[in-house]
Amino acid sequence: MPAEIQTLGSLLRTWRERVHPQDVGLADSGRRRAKGLRREELASLAGVSSDYVVRLEQGRFRTPSTQVVAALARALRLTGSETDLLFRSAGQLPPGPTTIADRVPPAAQRIVSRLADHPMAVFTADWTLLYATRLLCDLFDLPSPEEAIGENLIVRTFVDEITSKVATPEGGDGVFERALVADLRLSATELGEDPVFQSLVTTVRAKSARFAELWDEGAAAPHLSMVKTVHHPLVGDLVIDCDALMVVDSNVRIIVCTAAPGSPDADKLDRLRAGSLVSLRSRSGVSG
Repeated sequence: MPAEIQTLGSLLRTWRERVHPQDVGLADSGRRRAKGLRREELASLAGVSSDYVVRLEQGRFRTPSTQVVAALARALRLTGSETDLLFRSAGQLPPGPTTIADRVPPAAQRIVSRLADHPMAVFTADWTLLYATRLLCDLFDLPSPEEAIGENLIVRTFVDEITSKVATPEGGDGVFERALVADLRLSATELGEDPVFQSLVTTVRAKSARFAELWDEGAAAPHLSMVKTVHHPLVGDLVIDCDALMVVDSNVRIIVCTAAPGSPDADKLDRLRAGSLVSLRSRSGVSG
C-alpha cells in the first residue's frame, strides 16, 4: 500500500468520501459533483472552518489538536481502529482505555442516525454532550446540535443552575442531582485518574456547595431512567420518560426521551418535532 494513503490528508479524503449525507443527519440536496460529504459539511459537523479541512487534506497543516482529531473522528463516524489510526496519523497517541471515551461507537451511531427525529443525546462518562438531535435541543433549551456539543450536564446543573429551570424530575430537583452525582462517582472507579475527569470534579466542587455535599456522601449508582416534567415556553408542561442506554465496550451512554403514546404529552412532543424538522431542512438544504 503506498505510504501516501496513510497520511492524515489522504485518510480524511478517503473517509469523507464514503460518508453519505443521510448517515449524519443531513438532507440529500440532489446531484453532487463528488461522492460523500463536502468539505464544508465535514467542517460544520466537526466545528472547524472549511479552509482548515482543506489545509489538512492538502497536507499544509498536519498537527491538529486532540480535540479537533476527536471531532473529525465523530463527524466521519469512524470505528475505534480507524479513530486510533487518525490520531496516529496526526502524530498523537490514541485515547487509552482508562480515559473518557469521546467518540460515539458505531453501534450507537446507527441508532442515533436512524432515530434522528426523536429527542436523543449521547453523553460521555462525565456527562459531556457528544451528540444531540435537534428535537432534544428544542426540548431542553439548548443551542443548535452543533453548538451544544461539549456542553456538560454536571456544570449546567450545579454551576449554571439551568437544568432545574427547564425540567422538574418526579420527586423534585434533589432526585436528579443525586442521580447525576452518584453516576459520576461510579464512573470515578475507572476514570478517576483521567485528568479531564479530575478537573471537572475539582472545578465543580469549588463552585457548587451542593455538588460538594452530594459528592462527599459517596453514593455510587448508574443513572438509568427518570420521569421529568419539561417546562416549555411554546407547548407548556409535558411529561417525558428519560432512559439511559449504556453502550457495550464504551463508557458513553445514550439518553432517549419519550412520551406515553396517545397522551397529550405525545401530542406536544409531535408539535415540537414538526418545528424541529422544518428547521433542520432549512439549515441542511445546501445546494450542490
